[in-house]
Amino acid sequence: MDEIIDSVPMGRTGLEVSEIAFGTWRFGRETAEGNLETDRERAHELLDTYESAGGRFIDTADVYGGGDSEQWIGEWLEDRDREDFVIASKIYWPTREDDPNGNGLSRKHLRRQIDLMLDRLGTDYLDVLYIHRWDEATPARELMRTLDGFVQDGKVNYLGASTFVPNTWRIAEANELARQYGWEPFTVTQPRYNLVDREIEGEYMDFCSEHDLAVFPWSPLAQGFLTGKYERGEGTPEDSTASDTDGWEDRYLTEENFDTLDVVREVAEEVDASEAQVALAYQRAHPDLTAPIVGARTVEQLEENLRAATVDLSDEQFERLEAAGDGPFADLA
Repeated sequence: MDEIIDSVPMGRTGLEVSEIAFGTWRFGRETAEGNLETDRERAHELLDTYESAGGRFIDTADVYGGGDSEQWIGEWLEDRDREDFVIASKIYWPTREDDPNGNGLSRKHLRRQIDLMLDRLGTDYLDVLYIHRWDEATPARELMRTLDGFVQDGKVNYLGASTFVPNTWRIAEANELARQYGWEPFTVTQPRYNLVDREIEGEYMDFCSEHDLAVFPWSPLAQGFLTGKYERGEGTPEDSTASDTDGWEDRYLTEENFDTLDVVREVAEEVDASEAQVALAYQRAHPDLTAPIVGARTVEQLEENLRAATVDLSDEQFERLEAAGDGPFADLA
Protein backbone atom coordinates (compact mmCIF):
# COMPACT_ATOMS: atom_id res chain seq x y z
CA MET A 1 0.00 0.00 0.00
CA ASP A 2 1.33 3.47 -0.87
CA GLU A 3 2.31 5.84 1.93
CA ILE A 4 -0.72 8.09 2.35
CA ILE A 5 -0.80 8.95 6.07
CA ASP A 6 0.56 12.34 7.10
CA SER A 7 1.59 13.47 10.57
CA VAL A 8 -0.16 15.93 12.87
CA PRO A 9 0.91 17.59 16.15
CA MET A 10 -0.13 15.84 19.36
CA GLY A 11 -1.62 18.76 21.21
CA ARG A 12 0.93 20.91 23.01
CA THR A 13 3.50 18.14 23.46
CA GLY A 14 5.66 18.86 20.41
CA LEU A 15 5.32 15.22 19.35
CA GLU A 16 4.17 14.42 15.81
CA VAL A 17 1.82 11.47 15.35
CA SER A 18 0.00 9.81 12.45
CA GLU A 19 -3.27 11.44 11.39
CA ILE A 20 -4.88 8.00 11.68
CA ALA A 21 -3.86 5.80 14.63
CA PHE A 22 -4.07 2.01 14.61
CA GLY A 23 -5.93 0.37 17.49
CA THR A 24 -5.11 -3.22 18.42
CA TRP A 25 -7.96 -4.13 20.77
CA ARG A 26 -8.91 -7.06 18.51
CA PHE A 27 -5.49 -8.70 18.90
CA GLY A 28 -5.93 -11.92 20.87
CA ARG A 29 -9.60 -11.15 21.58
CA GLU A 30 -11.90 -14.15 21.90
CA THR A 31 -15.32 -14.05 20.27
CA ALA A 32 -18.47 -15.27 22.03
CA GLU A 33 -17.82 -18.66 20.39
CA GLY A 34 -14.32 -18.82 21.86
CA ASN A 35 -12.45 -18.13 18.61
CA LEU A 36 -9.59 -15.66 18.29
CA GLU A 37 -10.78 -12.59 16.43
CA THR A 38 -7.22 -11.68 15.41
CA ASP A 39 -4.38 -14.17 15.85
CA ARG A 40 -0.66 -13.44 15.92
CA GLU A 41 -0.12 -13.95 12.18
CA ARG A 42 -3.04 -11.71 11.22
CA ALA A 43 -1.94 -9.11 13.78
CA HIS A 44 1.46 -8.85 12.13
CA GLU A 45 -0.14 -8.61 8.68
CA LEU A 46 -2.29 -5.71 9.87
CA LEU A 47 0.71 -3.97 11.41
CA ASP A 48 2.60 -4.45 8.13
CA THR A 49 -0.29 -2.86 6.24
CA TYR A 50 -0.47 0.09 8.59
CA GLU A 51 3.29 0.65 8.34
CA SER A 52 3.26 0.46 4.54
CA ALA A 53 0.64 3.24 4.46
CA GLY A 54 2.96 5.46 6.48
CA GLY A 55 1.30 4.80 9.84
CA ARG A 56 3.44 5.15 12.96
CA PHE A 57 1.03 5.48 15.91
CA ILE A 58 0.03 2.15 17.50
CA ASP A 59 -2.49 2.00 20.36
CA THR A 60 -2.85 -0.94 22.73
CA ALA A 61 -3.58 -1.81 26.38
CA ASP A 62 -2.29 -4.26 28.95
CA VAL A 63 -5.58 -6.19 28.94
CA TYR A 64 -6.03 -6.53 25.18
CA GLY A 65 -5.85 -10.24 24.51
CA GLY A 66 -4.69 -10.81 28.07
CA GLY A 67 -1.37 -9.18 27.18
CA ASP A 68 -1.06 -10.82 23.75
CA SER A 69 -1.59 -7.52 21.95
CA GLU A 70 1.44 -5.94 23.59
CA GLN A 71 3.45 -9.15 23.16
CA TRP A 72 2.71 -9.40 19.43
CA ILE A 73 3.46 -5.71 18.85
CA GLY A 74 6.76 -6.17 20.67
CA GLU A 75 7.67 -9.14 18.48
CA TRP A 76 6.77 -7.17 15.36
CA LEU A 77 8.93 -4.25 16.49
CA GLU A 78 12.01 -6.46 16.90
CA ASP A 79 12.88 -6.10 13.21
CA ARG A 80 12.24 -2.35 13.15
CA ASP A 81 13.62 0.84 14.63
CA ARG A 82 11.58 1.50 17.77
CA GLU A 83 12.17 5.23 17.38
CA ASP A 84 10.14 5.24 14.15
CA PHE A 85 6.94 4.50 16.08
CA VAL A 86 4.75 6.12 18.70
CA ILE A 87 3.42 3.48 21.08
CA ALA A 88 0.53 4.08 23.48
CA SER A 89 -0.85 1.66 26.06
CA LYS A 90 -3.36 1.74 28.90
CA ILE A 91 -3.63 0.51 32.46
CA TYR A 92 -6.44 -0.08 34.96
CA TRP A 93 -8.39 -3.30 34.42
CA PRO A 94 -7.75 -6.50 36.42
CA THR A 95 -4.80 -8.52 35.21
CA ARG A 96 -4.61 -11.16 37.94
CA GLU A 97 -7.48 -13.21 39.29
CA ASP A 98 -8.07 -13.38 43.06
CA ASP A 99 -5.65 -10.50 43.72
CA PRO A 100 -7.26 -7.43 45.30
CA ASN A 101 -4.24 -5.36 44.22
CA GLY A 102 -4.25 -6.65 40.66
CA ASN A 103 -6.36 -3.82 39.25
CA GLY A 104 -7.07 -0.12 39.53
CA LEU A 105 -4.58 2.72 39.78
CA SER A 106 -2.83 2.10 43.08
CA ARG A 107 0.90 2.70 43.18
CA LYS A 108 1.47 -1.02 43.67
CA HIS A 109 -0.53 -2.02 40.60
CA LEU A 110 0.88 0.76 38.42
CA ARG A 111 4.49 -0.01 39.26
CA ARG A 112 4.06 -3.73 38.64
CA GLN A 113 2.18 -3.26 35.40
CA ILE A 114 4.44 -0.67 33.77
CA ASP A 115 7.39 -3.05 33.93
CA LEU A 116 5.33 -5.95 32.55
CA MET A 117 3.99 -3.76 29.74
CA LEU A 118 7.45 -2.59 28.71
CA ASP A 119 8.76 -6.15 28.84
CA ARG A 120 5.99 -7.44 26.55
CA LEU A 121 6.49 -4.57 24.12
CA GLY A 122 10.28 -5.05 24.16
CA THR A 123 10.90 -1.36 24.73
CA ASP A 124 12.37 0.87 27.42
CA TYR A 125 9.55 3.39 27.31
CA LEU A 126 5.99 4.17 26.25
CA ASP A 127 5.31 7.31 24.27
CA VAL A 128 1.88 7.61 25.90
CA LEU A 129 0.54 5.89 29.00
CA TYR A 130 -3.22 6.19 29.47
CA ILE A 131 -5.16 5.44 32.59
CA HIS A 132 -7.98 3.34 31.15
CA ARG A 133 -10.57 4.46 33.71
CA TRP A 134 -10.64 6.59 36.86
CA ASP A 135 -10.12 4.73 40.14
CA GLU A 136 -12.29 6.11 42.94
CA ALA A 137 -10.18 4.23 45.52
CA THR A 138 -6.92 5.96 44.60
CA PRO A 139 -6.43 9.64 45.56
CA ALA A 140 -5.61 11.88 42.62
CA ARG A 141 -2.47 13.10 44.39
CA GLU A 142 -1.08 9.56 44.74
CA LEU A 143 -1.95 8.77 41.14
CA MET A 144 -0.32 11.85 39.62
CA ARG A 145 2.78 11.53 41.79
CA THR A 146 3.23 7.90 40.72
CA LEU A 147 2.67 8.69 37.04
CA ASP A 148 5.11 11.60 37.24
CA GLY A 149 7.69 9.16 38.61
CA PHE A 150 7.35 7.08 35.45
CA VAL A 151 8.06 10.17 33.36
CA GLN A 152 11.04 11.16 35.50
CA ASP A 153 12.42 7.61 35.24
CA GLY A 154 12.15 7.71 31.42
CA LYS A 155 9.59 4.89 31.29
CA VAL A 156 6.85 7.15 29.90
CA ASN A 157 6.95 10.30 27.78
CA TYR A 158 3.37 11.59 28.02
CA LEU A 159 0.30 10.87 30.14
CA GLY A 160 -3.21 10.30 28.86
CA ALA A 161 -6.72 9.80 30.23
CA SER A 162 -9.11 7.46 28.44
CA THR A 163 -12.92 7.42 28.59
CA PHE A 164 -13.66 10.13 31.15
CA VAL A 165 -17.00 11.42 29.89
CA PRO A 166 -18.84 12.99 31.66
CA ASN A 167 -16.28 13.43 34.47
CA THR A 168 -14.22 16.15 32.81
CA TRP A 169 -13.56 17.62 36.23
CA ARG A 170 -11.44 14.58 37.11
CA ILE A 171 -8.87 15.53 34.48
CA ALA A 172 -9.03 19.18 35.55
CA GLU A 173 -8.47 18.23 39.20
CA ALA A 174 -5.56 15.94 38.38
CA ASN A 175 -3.90 18.51 36.14
CA GLU A 176 -4.30 21.23 38.78
CA LEU A 177 -2.51 18.99 41.27
CA ALA A 178 0.23 18.38 38.71
CA ARG A 179 0.59 22.13 38.21
CA GLN A 180 0.82 22.81 41.95
CA TYR A 181 3.49 20.17 42.56
CA GLY A 182 5.40 20.49 39.29
CA TRP A 183 4.39 17.03 38.09
CA GLU A 184 3.64 15.83 34.57
CA PRO A 185 -0.03 16.54 33.66
CA PHE A 186 -2.39 14.69 31.34
CA THR A 187 -1.81 16.05 27.84
CA VAL A 188 -3.70 13.38 25.86
CA THR A 189 -7.28 12.10 26.00
CA GLN A 190 -9.06 9.15 24.39
CA PRO A 191 -12.87 9.38 24.50
CA ARG A 192 -15.47 7.65 22.38
CA TYR A 193 -16.60 9.90 19.55
CA ASN A 194 -18.22 9.52 16.16
CA LEU A 195 -21.10 11.00 14.19
CA VAL A 196 -23.72 9.22 16.30
CA ASP A 197 -21.91 9.02 19.68
CA ARG A 198 -21.41 12.72 20.35
CA GLU A 199 -21.44 12.92 24.14
CA ILE A 200 -18.08 14.72 24.31
CA GLU A 201 -19.42 17.73 22.42
CA GLY A 202 -19.76 20.61 24.84
CA GLU A 203 -17.90 20.61 28.15
CA TYR A 204 -15.42 17.80 27.44
CA MET A 205 -14.40 18.93 23.96
CA ASP A 206 -14.32 22.58 25.02
CA PHE A 207 -12.04 21.72 27.95
CA CYS A 208 -9.62 19.81 25.73
CA SER A 209 -9.59 22.59 23.15
CA GLU A 210 -9.04 25.35 25.74
CA HIS A 211 -6.13 23.47 27.34
CA ASP A 212 -4.75 22.15 24.05
CA LEU A 213 -5.11 18.49 25.01
CA ALA A 214 -4.75 16.01 22.17
CA VAL A 215 -7.94 14.03 21.49
CA PHE A 216 -7.78 10.55 19.94
CA PRO A 217 -11.35 9.23 19.47
CA TRP A 218 -12.00 5.53 19.77
CA SER A 219 -14.90 3.83 17.97
CA PRO A 220 -14.84 6.42 15.15
CA LEU A 221 -17.10 4.12 13.09
CA ALA A 222 -19.61 3.50 15.90
CA GLN A 223 -18.67 -0.18 16.20
CA GLY A 224 -19.23 -0.65 12.49
CA PHE A 225 -22.55 1.18 12.15
CA LEU A 226 -20.98 3.99 10.09
CA THR A 227 -19.47 1.55 7.60
CA GLY A 228 -22.89 1.46 5.92
CA LYS A 229 -23.32 -2.32 6.11
CA TYR A 230 -26.51 -2.05 8.17
CA GLU A 231 -29.95 -1.22 6.78
CA ARG A 232 -33.21 -0.08 8.33
CA GLY A 233 -35.32 -2.92 9.63
CA GLU A 234 -32.80 -5.69 8.98
CA GLY A 235 -31.22 -6.04 12.42
CA THR A 236 -27.68 -7.30 13.00
CA PRO A 237 -26.23 -9.92 10.63
CA GLU A 238 -25.13 -13.13 12.34
CA ASP A 239 -21.53 -12.72 11.18
CA SER A 240 -21.24 -9.25 12.73
CA THR A 241 -19.02 -8.94 15.81
CA ALA A 242 -21.44 -6.26 17.02
CA SER A 243 -23.75 -9.10 18.01
CA ASP A 244 -21.30 -9.85 20.85
CA THR A 245 -22.08 -6.47 22.42
CA ASP A 246 -25.09 -6.27 24.72
CA GLY A 247 -27.50 -3.53 23.74
CA TRP A 248 -25.78 -2.78 20.44
CA GLU A 249 -28.94 -2.85 18.35
CA ASP A 250 -30.84 -0.63 20.79
CA ARG A 251 -28.01 1.87 20.79
CA TYR A 252 -27.20 2.06 17.11
CA LEU A 253 -30.01 0.70 14.94
CA THR A 254 -32.30 3.68 15.56
CA GLU A 255 -34.18 5.88 13.12
CA GLU A 256 -32.18 8.93 14.21
CA ASN A 257 -28.88 7.17 13.55
CA PHE A 258 -30.02 5.96 10.14
CA ASP A 259 -30.93 9.57 9.30
CA THR A 260 -27.31 10.49 10.09
CA LEU A 261 -26.06 7.55 8.03
CA ASP A 262 -28.14 8.81 5.10
CA VAL A 263 -26.14 12.06 5.14
CA VAL A 264 -22.88 10.10 5.32
CA ARG A 265 -23.98 8.13 2.27
CA GLU A 266 -24.84 11.30 0.37
CA VAL A 267 -21.41 12.79 1.02
CA ALA A 268 -19.71 9.46 0.22
CA GLU A 269 -21.33 9.47 -3.21
CA GLU A 270 -20.25 13.06 -3.80
CA VAL A 271 -16.59 12.42 -2.99
CA ASP A 272 -16.47 8.88 -4.45
CA ALA A 273 -15.57 7.26 -1.15
CA SER A 274 -17.05 4.68 1.20
CA GLU A 275 -19.19 5.58 4.19
CA ALA A 276 -16.40 4.54 6.54
CA GLN A 277 -13.91 6.78 4.76
CA VAL A 278 -16.26 9.76 5.01
CA ALA A 279 -16.86 9.16 8.73
CA LEU A 280 -13.09 9.07 9.28
CA ALA A 281 -12.46 12.05 6.99
CA TYR A 282 -14.91 14.03 9.12
CA GLN A 283 -12.74 13.33 12.16
CA ARG A 284 -9.55 14.21 10.29
CA ALA A 285 -11.09 17.56 9.39
CA HIS A 286 -12.44 18.27 12.88
CA PRO A 287 -10.48 21.15 14.46
CA ASP A 288 -10.83 19.76 18.00
CA LEU A 289 -9.69 16.21 17.25
CA THR A 290 -6.15 14.94 16.75
CA ALA A 291 -6.55 11.55 15.06
CA PRO A 292 -9.14 8.76 15.03
CA ILE A 293 -8.12 5.29 16.18
CA VAL A 294 -9.11 2.64 13.65
CA GLY A 295 -9.10 -1.12 13.93
CA ALA A 296 -9.88 -3.89 11.48
CA ARG A 297 -10.31 -7.64 11.26
CA THR A 298 -8.84 -7.98 7.77
CA VAL A 299 -6.16 -6.31 5.68
CA GLU A 300 -8.83 -5.24 3.19
CA GLN A 301 -10.85 -3.49 5.91
CA LEU A 302 -7.78 -1.72 7.21
CA GLU A 303 -6.71 -0.58 3.75
CA GLU A 304 -10.17 0.86 3.14
CA ASN A 305 -10.12 2.73 6.45
CA LEU A 306 -6.64 4.09 5.90
CA ARG A 307 -7.61 5.48 2.50
CA ALA A 308 -9.69 7.98 4.44
CA ALA A 309 -6.40 9.89 4.56
CA THR A 310 -6.92 10.72 0.88
CA VAL A 311 -10.51 11.96 1.27
CA ASP A 312 -10.94 15.71 1.59
CA LEU A 313 -14.27 17.24 2.54
CA SER A 314 -15.45 20.69 1.55
CA ASP A 315 -16.51 23.10 4.28
CA GLU A 316 -20.12 22.58 3.21
CA GLN A 317 -19.83 18.80 3.42
CA PHE A 318 -18.19 18.98 6.84
CA GLU A 319 -20.92 21.29 8.12
CA ARG A 320 -23.62 19.00 6.71
CA LEU A 321 -22.14 16.05 8.56
CA GLU A 322 -21.74 18.13 11.69
CA ALA A 323 -25.43 19.01 11.60
CA ALA A 324 -26.57 15.50 10.71
CA GLY A 325 -27.75 14.69 14.20
CA ASP A 326 -26.85 13.57 17.67
CA GLY A 327 -26.71 9.94 18.73
CA PRO A 328 -29.18 8.62 21.30
CA PHE A 329 -28.13 7.72 24.83
CA ALA A 330 -25.53 10.50 24.86
CA ASP A 331 -26.45 11.28 28.46
CA LEU A 332 -25.84 7.66 29.49
CA ALA A 333 -22.21 7.36 28.35
